[in-house]
Amino acid sequence: MKRRQAQRGGAIGAAIRTIFILALIAIAAIAALAYYIQKEISSDGPLADDSVIWVKPGMGVTDIAAMLVEEGAIKREEYFLIATKVRSADTRLRAGEFEIPAGASVLDIVDTIVSGKIYMHLITFPEGLTTNMIMALINGNDVLEGEVTLAPAEGDLLPETYAFPRGDTRDELIQRMMDAHDEVLDLLWETRAEDLPFETKEEAVILASIVEKETAVAAERPLVASVFVNRLRRGMRLESDPTIIYGLTGGEPLGRGIRQSELRGETPYNTYVIRGLPPTPIANPGRASIAAVLNPADTDYIFFVADGTGGHAFASTLAEHNANVAKWRRIERERANAQ
Repeated sequence: MKRRQAQRGGAIGAAIRTIFILALIAIAAIAALAYYIQKEISSDGPLADDSVIWVKPGMGVTDIAAMLVEEGAIKREEYFLIATKVRSADTRLRAGEFEIPAGASVLDIVDTIVSGKIYMHLITFPEGLTTNMIMALINGNDVLEGEVTLAPAEGDLLPETYAFPRGDTRDELIQRMMDAHDEVLDLLWETRAEDLPFETKEEAVILASIVEKETAVAAERPLVASVFVNRLRRGMRLESDPTIIYGLTGGEPLGRGIRQSELRGETPYNTYVIRGLPPTPIANPGRASIAAVLNPADTDYIFFVADGTGGHAFASTLAEHNANVAKWRRIERERANAQ
């Protein structure tokens, strides 16, 4: 009897030891797995370069995980699912585009999507574009959405670089450009010089559009503006070539030189023929050109011509101007002979 009891006791002890050993093995395995998973979700990820991912509205956690694997941002979907649990982020994931840096860990990606820091696209509109040209750029952008229903007039848009998220509409961007134009114009109008030869903001924009088309040199804008302001004060015609081109093409490139007959062409925009300002702007001027016409340089210049460097030579008298023109013609001939 005692022997059987001892045998049973030994068997129970062995079983307990076995269970204990198995439990230790299981705990060790779980700990090893947990360590492995923690390492996988917190270590650098597979992205070699910065990348932008798009979490579309309505995507669930598993959809996002699958998308991230497809984009090469994570190795396995399960890692993202676990990482969202670790961060308690299941219900806090945001829709939108997000910039993921190279080597971002799974936890980093979860944090980025939860943060709601949406990736912003940029679109730049150079100064001096016509409204039709700006509309073409907006319509050609494949991130903006929706049809254009707004119809801004020439000169109503402020050319700048604008940031916007995916999902913004074309009309929203156009409205922003119109609002920015009004804001800048209102601000600069309050600081305008006295005794300007025009009375309205609209006239200021018309003249600014001419200045914008005449020079791309920032330092010259106040000088060019002073020429036109001085001419208006004296009752002289502006004689601006870009106004001829706008009357002929609506602001599209002419593709050739202006003909003598076109200098005398009867269009509402030809400032070689009409006195004062044309009826509308000939482009969308930038902030600097608007500022230049509202505070032109204090000069007595009434002429300017190209100087061969990309800028212009300015003159106060016809004799000075004719000398500058002769220099420019000589430069043109030398360049033609060198070709």
